[in-house]
Amino acid sequence: MSRDDWIYVGHMFDMSRKTVAAIVGKSREAYDRDEILRMALTHFIQVIGEAARKVSPEYQKAHPQIPWHEIVGMRHRIVHDYMRVDEDLVWQVVNHDLPALVAALEKIVPAENG
Repeated sequence: MSRDDWIYVGHMFDMSRKTVAAIVGKSREAYDRDEILRMALTHFIQVIGEAARKVSPEYQKAHPQIPWHEIVGMRHRIVHDYMRVDEDLVWQVVNHDLPALVAALEKIVPAENG
């Protein structure tokens, strides 16, 4: 893994963990009422997607268990259509997809960082 890949994959891992931690103990109703939380989670997802976008194609190909295309696609949707962010999708990503991403990244980040 190149140094840049290590940096970006590590950043994806850190930001994914922070995003998941931000909703611990929070209900969907609390999320809906808290504009700052909604904006923060959306930003975290955007940052994760931006980091994924910077990971080399070779590294992505070597780790097909990470849904690179979907992660980057979510980033694009948020950045280019920010007025129509689907809050149901954001909640789904943070509650279901990101915990799985954290688990997948946890397996490859330490192994490659030694």
